Amino acid sequence: MGTLILAVTALFLYSVGTALQALHFRGRVQSNLAITTLIGILALIGHGLLIAQTVHMDGGFDLSFFKSSVLISWLIVFLLLGLNLTKPVASLFLGAYPIAALTIVMALITHTPSRLVPDQSYGMLSHIALSVTAYSLFTLAAIQAVLLYFQNRQLKHNYNSLLVRNLPPLQTMESLLFEMVWAGVVLLVLAIVTGAVFIEDLFAQDLAHKTLFSMLSLMVFIGLLVGRYTKGWRGMTASRWTLAGCALLMLAFYGSKFVLELLFQRGG
Repeated sequence: MGTLILAVTALFLYSVGTALQALHFRGRVQSNLAITTLIGILALIGHGLLIAQTVHMDGGFDLSFFKSSVLISWLIVFLLLGLNLTKPVASLFLGAYPIAALTIVMALITHTPSRLVPDQSYGMLSHIALSVTAYSLFTLAAIQAVLLYFQNRQLKHNYNSLLVRNLPPLQTMESLLFEMVWAGVVLLVLAIVTGAVFIEDLFAQDLAHKTLFSMLSLMVFIGLLVGRYTKGWRGMTASRWTLAGCALLMLAFYGSKFVLELLFQRGG
């Protein structure tokens, strides 16, 4: 199937999923787990086939700026669909689906130098798999943190908005956020450990800045978890720390790739 057909199909399904979730948020339609899951799975299939045609190449994987974004956004939707089967996280689709659609569009209309990771680099591929899964989880945590921030703000002002009426209770929202942060921290630690084992030369491989910002991000997340269990941090404080850690993590991944690939046009 052609790349354009796959992209248009995935974009259409993500648009439908976003529209249905928005209508549910406004109280126009009832939420239906089966329909939500079906649309998400079909979108994932189209999205995944697109990845197979654009990211996977002969001899390896092209993990350049926009193509790696397509892979990460697929993982975000995949993880969210799984979480949605047992957790009240349907509101996150309003952020995840547009992100996935945007990455597909950008991958199609832009061109950056390829950064090929060979098929035989099993150690590096394991490091990358752990890294992108951690990034995906923390992206969901960032969306959750934004919703939690505004939910807290509006509840403090006794403002009974659509957001407040449609989101789960505050305690549930906070619990979900910390579950995501905990899982993300475990994956990020494993990613850093595998990176230390399999990366031969940080500077020669242009990974020093990525490593530095990843470590700073990990420290922020650990600080948040320590604050949660020693000082009872919650609400806006938890949201701010989560967003700060996610910002550092995005700088680690996208900051270095942006400079190297988009500004200096360096491939690998």
